[in-house]
Amino acid sequence: MADNKLFYGDNLDVLRRYVRDESVDLIYLDPPFNSRQDYNVLFAEKDGTRSSSQITAFEDTWEWNLDAERAYQEVVERGGWVSNAMQAFRTFLGNSDMMAYLAMMAPRLLELKRVLKVTGSIYLHCDPTASHYLKMLMDAVFGPEQFRNEIIWRRADPKGHAFTRFPSTHDVILAFGKTATAVWNTQYRAYDDAYLRSHYSSIEAGTDRRYTLSDCTNPNRNRPNLTYEWNGIVKVWRWTKDRMQRMHDEGRLVYTSSGAPRYKRYLDEMKGTVVTSVWDDIPFINSQAAERLGYPTQKPEALLDRIIKASSNEGDIVLDPFCGCGTAVVAAQRLKRRWIGIDITPLATNLIKTRLTDIFGPEIRKSYEVVGEPTSVPDARELAKTEPTHFQYWALGLVDARPVEERKGADRGIDGRLYFHVDNSGKTKQIIFSVKAGQNINVAYVRDLRGVIEREKAAIGVLITMEEPTKPMTKEAAEAGFYKDESAFDTGTYPRIQILTVEQLLSGAQVQYPRLLEATFKKAPKARGAAVEQLKLDSAE
Repeated sequence: MADNKLFYGDNLDVLRRYVRDESVDLIYLDPPFNSRQDYNVLFAEKDGTRSSSQITAFEDTWEWNLDAERAYQEVVERGGWVSNAMQAFRTFLGNSDMMAYLAMMAPRLLELKRVLKVTGSIYLHCDPTASHYLKMLMDAVFGPEQFRNEIIWRRADPKGHAFTRFPSTHDVILAFGKTATAVWNTQYRAYDDAYLRSHYSSIEAGTDRRYTLSDCTNPNRNRPNLTYEWNGIVKVWRWTKDRMQRMHDEGRLVYTSSGAPRYKRYLDEMKGTVVTSVWDDIPFINSQAAERLGYPTQKPEALLDRIIKASSNEGDIVLDPFCGCGTAVVAAQRLKRRWIGIDITPLATNLIKTRLTDIFGPEIRKSYEVVGEPTSVPDARELAKTEPTHFQYWALGLVDARPVEERKGADRGIDGRLYFHVDNSGKTKQIIFSVKAGQNINVAYVRDLRGVIEREKAAIGVLITMEEPTKPMTKEAAEAGFYKDESAFDTGTYPRIQILTVEQLLSGAQVQYPRLLEATFKKAPKARGAAVEQLKLDSAE
């Protein structure tokens, strides 16, 4: 059985079905919420009669509807502090988008508390638009006495001028413990250059070790056991007389003209400056960042590194119920923690799988299990029926293709693309994908795809279908001929139009094309010396 778990599905359902009570050491969540919406739009009233589709990481929108009403009623009817808080929110916010957001978050936070160990901690990443409401909700769920920090992370540079307010450039991370015994490892940051110049300007001859001279006296004057004469001076010293003698013998003491000792504090023995609740030393991901994958809510790995190191130990389980592109998963793997990742869209789970392989190598695939994705044709058929967009993302993920960006306007016949290179010239080739989940497939789909690859000047076109292709379809595809690259590096020929069924893909079939240099997804940088740690995941099946 795989050590780690990557779940595709609604995190509320996954938590309830698969994750045991008090089985998780650390939770980090960055739930979707679009703070860029206009304030009045954010609180726009809704009539609650529309049925909602599942929320994906890319929509970042919440609205009051029947699902929100059901979630609200479920939490309120359980009673307790969370019920009281939600009723108060409803009185203040009414049937607003913010109220819908809180109604969806409340049952999830209750489940997260259930799965958290008594020594565990939770970090909720949000923005100033909702942070004050979420703080009150988390007070109700975990208890205000378990609040640890409101962490301020500088997430951006100011863009232009804000003429009616100060530009907003930070996110908020709310940290709570399950109990007073939550794991804590103090974190340090490197000294800045100005501090080093002012405090560690001395360099020991022959060793290049930077040091500063510090006071040997004890700030606590009521220490009779440390009061003695040293070098003719009677004071309350920092150490015992024996320790003072060892410091002298080791050359760690420097004497002033008055005979007072000062001790050498070496820079390489210091841990750095204690990290506070203001994090302005972790760069945000800009367009030039090496780890940037193009995912809209991607957070820097250094941010997750700090959280994971502070509130967990090696071998612990880290859970991210809104894992997006998987930064928490990657950081946990690299720091030798076990992990559980949950996301509601196959687009995210596909990206995480690709990212893990890019960083840790193909062997990483043996260390985790994907749960919730279709593994049979009936499963795929059900996904196509209930979530057609997710079916499309999932099918494209089977062939490592990138879904096209959704734009308003007419369908241009392209559901996905796969890019590849056949040499080092920089010229990019592309494969066009069309995904059809319906039963009434016919030769027109092949003709349309043939026209699209001509229009797009694509190398190959691929039609993914749920059903077996008809004879006219296979004949039309064969008449399109073959793609043969002009490069001397590849001498193969590949069908210009290829038809793959879901059953074939589940059996391991792949698109035929030159695979010298694939370029569909931006690759994550490989971990230096990365090794796949074989760690057992202690969660319910």
